[in-house]
Amino acid sequence: MSAPVVLISGCSSGIGRALAETFRAAGYQVWAGARKAADLEQLSAAGFHAVALDVNDAQAITQALQRLASEAGRLDVLINNAGYGGMGPLLDGGAAAMRQQFETNVFALVELSRACFPLLRASKGLVVNIGSVSGVMITPFAGAYCASKAAVHALSVALRMELAPFGIGLMEVQPGAIASNFGANASQQAEQLISERSPWWPLREGIRARANASQDKPTPAAEFAAELLRVVQRHPRRRLLRLGNGSHSLPLLARLLPQGLLEKGLMKRFGLSQRLD
Repeated sequence: MSAPVVLISGCSSGIGRALAETFRAAGYQVWAGARKAADLEQLSAAGFHAVALDVNDAQAITQALQRLASEAGRLDVLINNAGYGGMGPLLDGGAAAMRQQFETNVFALVELSRACFPLLRASKGLVVNIGSVSGVMITPFAGAYCASKAAVHALSVALRMELAPFGIGLMEVQPGAIASNFGANASQQAEQLISERSPWWPLREGIRARANASQDKPTPAAEFAAELLRVVQRHPRRRLLRLGNGSHSLPLLARLLPQGLLEKGLMKRFGLSQRLD
């Protein structure tokens, strides 16, 4: 029997790269998706089946799946890992920033899963959606990101039920703090948005603190990937998997604390307790 095939989006670094290495070590044929030519060259040099995959580009998705179907002929696991975190006040970024956030974290996830459906159906495969505890623990200065991950959770629940008649499984993963470039990228995005013209300019250190919060005592990406692989290979599979620092404690706080008390603590944590009259 041929090796099982996994397609992973967002493999240029961090969680995606760790997943690619871990699944390959376990005997999977790894199709590693990335956008940039330099990243694709590195993935190819490392021995992966590097595939150009900009998840926001419908043509790129179509071409990637055509190549996968032609060369591999099957797909056993799809890992929707690509995503990014736009940080900053909701009203500073407005609808444009929200659209960009949802295009990558939500709409692209659905479109890639849709494109992979025929191959997954044939193999009775598995979809793994990488969400976030931020979809449960809502914080200031990350409203669009939190909303996108809450949407990933809702879509994962609905899609799991809709895929079940075809023998396709779906597992949602809600990572906590995982060592990756996420914090650096989020900080870069936040710095581009922070402006002296913003009403929240006096609170800019709180915005920066939220952008870096994902790297608070992070769990190594390799450790995250190894545990995810273990759960993927175990039957019956879990519907929801929480991994990484804070992945259990933060949802527990969100569930147990009165909302007013929780918001007061978050406002203090991110510098929102002061009045800006």
